[in-house]
Amino acid sequence: MADSVLLIDDDADLGKALGDYFDRLGFEVSRAETGETGLDEFERVRPEVVILDLHLPDAGGLDVLERLRSRGGSVILLTGQGDIETAVRAMQLGAEHFLTKPVDLNHLGAAAARVVEKARLTRENELLRVRAHLAEGLDSLGVSPAMRELARQVELLGASERTTVLLTGESGTGKGWVARLVHRLSARGPGPFVEVNCGGLSATFLDSELFGHEKGAFTDAKELKQGLFELADRGTIFLDEIGELALELQPKLLKVLETKTFRRLGGTREITVDVRLVAATNRDLLSDVKAGRFREDLYYRLNVLPIHLPAVRDRAREDRLALLTRILAALHAELPGCPSACTSEALDRLLSAPWPGNIREMRNVVERAMILGQGGPAISVEHLPADLRKGAAGGAVGGTGGDRRHVPQTLADVERLQIEKTLRFHDGNRTRSAHELGISRATLINKIKVYGLDL
Repeated sequence: MADSVLLIDDDADLGKALGDYFDRLGFEVSRAETGETGLDEFERVRPEVVILDLHLPDAGGLDVLERLRSRGGSVILLTGQGDIETAVRAMQLGAEHFLTKPVDLNHLGAAAARVVEKARLTRENELLRVRAHLAEGLDSLGVSPAMRELARQVELLGASERTTVLLTGESGTGKGWVARLVHRLSARGPGPFVEVNCGGLSATFLDSELFGHEKGAFTDAKELKQGLFELADRGTIFLDEIGELALELQPKLLKVLETKTFRRLGGTREITVDVRLVAATNRDLLSDVKAGRFREDLYYRLNVLPIHLPAVRDRAREDRLALLTRILAALHAELPGCPSACTSEALDRLLSAPWPGNIREMRNVVERAMILGQGGPAISVEHLPADLRKGAAGGAVGGTGGDRRHVPQTLADVERLQIEKTLRFHDGNRTRSAHELGISRATLINKIKVYGLDL
C-alpha cells in the first residue's frame, strides 16, 4: 500500500505543484482548501503525513494543527512568514517540521519521508508490543504439538494482513475468538473489526447489511445506508456461517474479494474498500460445492490457508487444561468473590467430559459452578451439573463426602502433583511418563523445569 499525504492549502497553484510532486514520489495524494474540509479528509483517508498551510480562509493553522495532532496526525507546517515565535509554538503543539514558503520541494520531500518513517516505526513498535502480548494468549489454544502448530499458523496469518482466512470446525470451538486474534495480531489491529452472521437472514436484508443501500432501493429504504464492508474499511470483516450465504450474494462477495469494489443495493457508483475477510463455517463447504449450494470459485478464493479448530473432545488433555485455565481466568475477572481453583476431583470431571457443545458449553458450566461456589476456596463436584456429578463418592448425585478429602488447589498445583506422581511411578522415565500423561516428552521436560521437579 502506497504512503499517503494530505495537502491542506487554499493556494490552488501551490497545491497542484505539491500534488504533482508527491504523486511522482509514489504517494497517494489528497487535497483540501480549508481547515474543516481538511479535518474531514483526514478522518476519511488517515494519511501518513499532513502538509498544512499556516494561513487558511476559515481557521488558524495552529488551531488545525492542534486538532490534527489530537487525532494522531503527523504534520508538516508551511508558512510564508517564518517568524521564530510561531515556529516554536508549532513545535510545542507537535508539528514534525516548520518550513517557509517558497518551499524547496526536495527539502519538503525529504522531511515527509522522515515523518513517514517515524510513523511507520511507531506503528511497528506498537504492533510488536501487541503481538507479544497476544502471543502469550495463543498458549491457551493448547500446548500439544498439534495445537502449537495451529497457534503458529494463526501468528502467520496475523502477519499476512491481506490474506483471506477460512476457519472451520464445529459450533463453539472458538472460531470467533481466533478471528479476533488474527485481526489484532495484524497491522489492521487498530482498525475496525466488524462481525456479521450470514445465517438466518434473507438475501435482500443481508445484501443491505453487507453492502449498504441507496435511498429508495426498496420499500423501507428511507435513507442512504452504509454497509458493513464500508464500516470495516482498513480493518477486518468477519463473516460467520459463510456456508449459509445466499447463492445470489456469492458473486458479489467474490467481486469484493477480487477487486475491492462493490455497489450499494440500488446504486450505480463503484465503492472501493480496503478490507480483510475472515470467514468461518461449521459446514463441509467442498460438499456444498459439489451439491451446487456454494460457488466453486468463491470456495477456492476463501480457502487460501484454512484453519481447522478441533472439537474439545478431540483435543489432548493438556490442551483441555490450557483451555480451562483461560476460561477460569477470564471468568474470575468478571465474577469477583468466586473461586478460581478446582478440587482435583472436579478438575478431573471437567477435563474428562465429552463437551458436545465445545468451548461454549464448557464456559457456561464453569461460570455456573463458580457462581454456585461463591465465597468458597474452590469449585467442587457438588457445583457441577448432574451429568458430571455422577460417580461421586458414596454413589449419591450431588454427594460431597469425597470432595471433603481434597484440599483446594490451583490448576498448576494439581498439574504439578500429577506430573510428580507419574514420574515417581515410572522411576523418573520421561518417555513413559509423557506417554501416560498424554503430552510430548519435550513438553514434560519443560514442565519439570517450570515446577522445579528433581526426579
